[in-house]
Amino acid sequence: MLESRPQVEILLSIVGGGLITIATAIFVEWLRKPSLVLRIETPELELPKNAPPQTRHLRLVLKNKPLIPGFRWMQRSAALQCRGTITFHNKDGQDVIGKAMAVRWASSPEPINLGGQIVDLQQPAQLVYRIVNITGMESRVDVHPGEEEILDVSVRFKGEPECYGWNNESYFHNYRTPDWKLDRGVYLVRAVIATSGSKCIGRFCLMNEADPLTAFHLTSLSRKEQKKIR
Repeated sequence: MLESRPQVEILLSIVGGGLITIATAIFVEWLRKPSLVLRIETPELELPKNAPPQTRHLRLVLKNKPLIPGFRWMQRSAALQCRGTITFHNKDGQDVIGKAMAVRWASSPEPINLGGQIVDLQQPAQLVYRIVNITGMESRVDVHPGEEEILDVSVRFKGEPECYGWNNESYFHNYRTPDWKLDRGVYLVRAVIATSGSKCIGRFCLMNEADPLTAFHLTSLSRKEQKKIR
């Protein structure tokens, strides 16, 4: 009986050591995962390339936070191939458009209209479909630890009461994509950014109630308001 006790203690130490090793590995991997956060771009840094004159663009900033002090001898992983969607909601949380808008990253190249045409032979000869940029409609970026990337949300033009969601489609609709038109009012904005194995969700308020372009802006939401667009 006395001889079995050391064996039990040895077994327990082996099992305990294995569990500690596994827990440490899991903790390290958790620490190294991308840690993404969305905030409103303040102040506005720059206009998108070739932006029309007399416009105001609202944008968000995605940051991959560095590791906390004490753990920076390790390297946090980059958030690779970040892509995202944005939905627009009324004050009650109802989606006012009915579908999500693909995100455009401000640093990505502008999509190119290939200018091709294809005729549907099953329809009258005058019916022609345009082929638009097949290679540049989707926008993705890598965000390394400690770095930021800007994503577009909406645009408004001087003298026009409505605003429009802004993404790669905007370049093919005179910067006013009908599908993303928002009339004057207040909207809740839900942005979802996805990368390998994780998501970042940001919720904001889009103010488009007054005439001056300076009154067109994004603000933060209270916790109660955020629950409306979970």
